[in-house]
Amino acid sequence: MSQAPTKEFGKWRSFFWPVHGFELRKLLPMFFLFFFINFNYTVLRDTKDALIVTAPGSGAEAIPFLKVWGVLPFAIVFMLIYSKLSNNMSKQKLFYTTISFFIAFFAVFALFLYPYKDSLHPSVSADWLQAHLSEGFGGLVALYRNWTYALFYIMSELWGSVAISLLFWGFANDITKVSESKRFYAMFGLGANFAMLFSGPLIVYFSDIRTKLPAGVDAWGVTLNYMLSFVILSGLIIMGVYYYINKKVLTDPRFYEPEVKKAKKDKPKLSMKESFLFLARSPYIGCLAILVIAYGVAINLVEVTWKSQLKLQYPNGNEYNAFMGKFSFLTGLITIVMMLFVGGNVIRRFGWGVGALVTPVVLLITGVGFFSFVIFRDSLTGFIAMLGTTPLMLAVLFGMAQNIMSKSAKYSLFDPTKEMAYIPLDQESKVKGKAAIDVVGARLGKSGGSIVQQVLIVGFGSLAAITPIIGAILFVIIAAWIIAARNLNKRFVAITSQKEAESTKSSEPELAKSST
Repeated sequence: MSQAPTKEFGKWRSFFWPVHGFELRKLLPMFFLFFFINFNYTVLRDTKDALIVTAPGSGAEAIPFLKVWGVLPFAIVFMLIYSKLSNNMSKQKLFYTTISFFIAFFAVFALFLYPYKDSLHPSVSADWLQAHLSEGFGGLVALYRNWTYALFYIMSELWGSVAISLLFWGFANDITKVSESKRFYAMFGLGANFAMLFSGPLIVYFSDIRTKLPAGVDAWGVTLNYMLSFVILSGLIIMGVYYYINKKVLTDPRFYEPEVKKAKKDKPKLSMKESFLFLARSPYIGCLAILVIAYGVAINLVEVTWKSQLKLQYPNGNEYNAFMGKFSFLTGLITIVMMLFVGGNVIRRFGWGVGALVTPVVLLITGVGFFSFVIFRDSLTGFIAMLGTTPLMLAVLFGMAQNIMSKSAKYSLFDPTKEMAYIPLDQESKVKGKAAIDVVGARLGKSGGSIVQQVLIVGFGSLAAITPIIGAILFVIIAAWIIAARNLNKRFVAITSQKEAESTKSSEPELAKSST
């Protein structure tokens, strides 16, 4: 009788906190590593949008052009360089080199590129281009006009793909077992989303600093200096935490097995051409690539439409950035709730497949609501007036709710399931496949959506005119995403079962030997 309450308590404890006490030595440093990486990601994501969307002669229409002609080429070049360096550098040295490169760029932007923007930006030639090109090319001209802002946007976008997907999750996949991942990965994600609870209010605070500055002071420049100072400091902390994990945590055999590391070193390395040929022949990697690309296309189609509404409501850079800070805070808060009560428990109780399907289903449902409102809001003018607001503000809030729900589903379920799918693969597939999928695949997804928007904007002249078409394309992309997720689930279950069977079979002789 006395054991029943204890057993019940243990059941609830494992539901909310499926981690053993001794595992905190490994979990907490990884938690903080992801915290600071995502802190930078949130600050850079919100700042880059405000910088481009509110720049002179620019708007949300510039984003599709920027993703195609800026982000994608840079991502491909980075992947080629990273893959080459991965063959000549140790993983630790590669990590430090990559983070240092980003820190150096953001320092240069704060100290040189932004302060001298008036001298660096080609305003006269941009005005000439704008006068001689059709309205549909306005976004492309805006990138030329504000090229330093465009470069900042590109580097901020790459931070998300490189620091989060390639460096953090690549590191986590190397040092985490499949059995640990089912318990740890959702907890790692908590670190990322707790970062939003700090970065969001910080963004709001420094964006509102304009009210405390005297007239004539560049308030947006002051805000940028503060934001980038925190980004640089966070980058240094990231390298310090990574150093601690390698020197103090992975030396414990309970958390990392040296023989696994040795086995990985003995693997033959493939050239870039051989790597792409290998990935093209792998149905498993192909399905995983479809998931990543589909997410990139879908979220880009929704976000650009929403940001065009947001620019109309908040044309000032500081106001825009302050709103995005509040958005990031709410996203982090709701995602934490999703992770605690939904994410890890869905994967543990219902399996990888159900967890992988939640995000596209959420995007489908919320996407129908958002696009339906934007398209038919003129028919609801009377009802909106009764609510004491405007159609534009309600569209902004509707889009914010849609983005929060889709991002919380991504962080709590899509990211953990995607990263779990890499674990059963061999080391060569992990390194080369992850670089191709997460850096180029993710950028190709967003660029794919941007290409569609770019063509439609040039043809129809504005985002408002193409919104119904964008909504229809979104639903087709999500349908392909769901089909690929179901296919990958079958392959993931099969390969994981095979690995577990091989592991059990190899351990039987050792058990028999120890029993004698």
